[in-house]
Amino acid sequence: MSDTRLETALDGVLTLPDGDVEVYRPPADYELPLPPERARIVHGFKPDVDAWRARGYEVVQRPRGAAAALVVVPRAKALARDLVARAAAHAALVLVDGQRHDGIDSLYKACRKALGDLPVVTRAHGRLFWFDADAGDLTGWAAPGPVRSEAGYWTAAGVFSDGAVDRGSRLLAEALPPKLGARVCDLGAGWGYLSAQALTRDGVTAIDLVEAEALSLECARRNVDDERASFLWEDATRWSPSESYDTVLCNPPFHTSRAADPGIGRAFIAAAARILRPRGALWMVANRHLPYEATLREHFGDVAEIGGDGGFKLFHATRPVR
Repeated sequence: MSDTRLETALDGVLTLPDGDVEVYRPPADYELPLPPERARIVHGFKPDVDAWRARGYEVVQRPRGAAAALVVVPRAKALARDLVARAAAHAALVLVDGQRHDGIDSLYKACRKALGDLPVVTRAHGRLFWFDADAGDLTGWAAPGPVRSEAGYWTAAGVFSDGAVDRGSRLLAEALPPKLGARVCDLGAGWGYLSAQALTRDGVTAIDLVEAEALSLECARRNVDDERASFLWEDATRWSPSESYDTVLCNPPFHTSRAADPGIGRAFIAAAARILRPRGALWMVANRHLPYEATLREHFGDVAEIGGDGGFKLFHATRPVR
């Protein structure tokens, strides 16, 4: 039996056209049965970008156009529809692959409603389906790009806390002191809310927004219009600055799939300790159910829980341990 749904389809019911295949947002562990000379990755999430480049694939942030496009369905519904619409605009044949827990079934039904009956392969708790790009008009599915929310911030489909300020970030911003250190890093900056708030504090001469998702960083550039701000597309857990920081702000992500993964937040804590000066301080918010206290004590000499609410807890940590 073939290992993937695409291999199953290629073994009997699907023939790819000659030419390149662009693969939209495959996670690093996605099993792609196409060699680097045949496939080009379209992605904006830095850890996945780095992983695919390490495997020898060309990676671009925007589609260039290809004979076929394979959309690997993300969890965000609006982003999934946007990717399908973009694929249909840049390729003659569109393939869509995903797991049930990521919404592939509802996307398949929506595509059938718009395009008619579609060939499909179901296997391993997911499905792959495909269609000719001229089978129907999906332009209405395309996301408009960054849009300004009622709160006045620019966000986009697929970014964390699209259209609203995350409650945890708001709590952390309210807890920040009137004065911060001169050099600040917003580690996992998202679309820039914490950085915008930090820049209202006294003492800040420079702030680096470190963010792995290019979509989020594009929004952050609009939300943080300040000459003291720099925008860095980096994997926060692996990146190293040229100069250490006085202050690190952090609302770390806690999942790359539907299951919570405290390991991601632990890696952010370790990174914060690594990039801080000896007298530097970490200000961090986390979901209350995630167990970060032991990791904080491992990497910082002084750790204090400074507030929060029923869903979030706030930490102030100093004296980083290297």
